[in-house]
Formats: sequence, structure tokens, C-alpha cells
Amino acid sequence: MNADRLRPVVLTLAAGALAAVLTGCQQGGAAAGGAAPSAPAASPSAPGTAGSGGGGTPTAAPTAAPTVAPVVKKPASPKTSAPAPKPTAKPAPAGCVDSTPGPDDVDPDEFALYRIEELDGSTGKVNLVVQHGAWGCGSPDSDGGPFVVTGEESRWALDQAAYVTATNPIVTSTENQRIGVQELIDWVNAHPDSGLVFRYETGDDGAIHRLEEVFTP
Repeated sequence: MNADRLRPVVLTLAAGALAAVLTGCQQGGAAAGGAAPSAPAASPSAPGTAGSGGGGTPTAAPTAAPTVAPVVKKPASPKTSAPAPKPTAKPAPAGCVDSTPGPDDVDPDEFALYRIEELDGSTGKVNLVVQHGAWGCGSPDSDGGPFVVTGEESRWALDQAAYVTATNPIVTSTENQRIGVQELIDWVNAHPDSGLVFRYETGDDGAIHRLEEVFTP
């Protein structure tokens, strides 16, 4: 076969081979240009555990908050009050007596009243039946000593217009209250021999013009 007859055959084969190559490239390109298959989603990495050989970064375990013990307040101890001071014995009043008073111990300005004797109204006076004495010392826990009388009873004239005051038990008060002479007479007549102590002052006529009861607890 000569060369001129083979040339068209060779060209035809070459063209067919080239077309096959181009077709294969086009199919490969189309396959390459299509959507690529999506990669599988990464599974969440499990928290790493101590001693595991996993390649992922281990997740630190949460730290538990420290437990704080509740503060318990101790009850305040009750305050102990200071012991009350022991009462001290009251000193004996000056001039008190611890036995029957003698003439020098008698208080010249006080007496114990026992009775009242009414006189003729024209005199303007009444007689007080009294007995002089002195204040006893009394016991240390008492409010005061008694009035200790001595000697015989005597009579002292009281002016009907005298200034008279009284306290308990003649009136309901521990303070001296002004009363009339007749009020005093009525009370003493209803309570004879009570022995209430009075302080007195006399006038120029020798009669008592001021009479004040001495309060005794």
C-alpha cells in the first residue's frame, strides 16, 4: 500500500482517538465539577477521661464548690447580776438609851400622851396626861427605837387655841397635818393610853401653845 493511500486512514484513526480522549476528559470534568460528597459531621468529642489515650483535648471536670459549714452563734451567756449588798446595821441615834432613862436622859421637849382631861370651859384649856422619857436605841434591823418613858404621869395644860399637828394614826399621812384641839381630844378619848409621842412648846402662861406629833414607823 503506498503512502498516499494510507494517509487518509491514519488521519481518520487519529481524529477518532482524539475525539475519544476529549469525550473522556469531558466526562471526567463533569464528574469532577459535580457536588462533592459532604464530609461526615464530626461526632462530638467525648470528654477526655483521665488515662484515656484519645487524641482529643480532654475536657476538665467541673470543680465542686467548697462546702462552707454554717456559722452557729453561741447563745450569749446570761449576765449574772452582782449580789445585792448586805444591809448594814443602822447606827444608833445619838442620845438613845438602851435601858431605863435617868433624869439626865429625859428629853425636855417631848412626852408620850395617854389621856386628856377637860377642864371648865372658862379656862380655855384642857389637861394632857403625859409621861416624859427618852428614845431607846432599838435593834439594828428596826426602823427606830421606842420611846422609853420613866417617872410618874404628869399633867400639862394645853391651850384650846393651840397649833396642833398630827400624823398616822390620827390622820392617814406620814406628814404632819394641822388639826383642831377638839379633833385631838376626840381621837385620844377613843384610843386611851396610846402613848403617841408629841413635841411641845409652851407660851408665856406656861400652857402648851404648840403640839406636834412625832411620826414613828
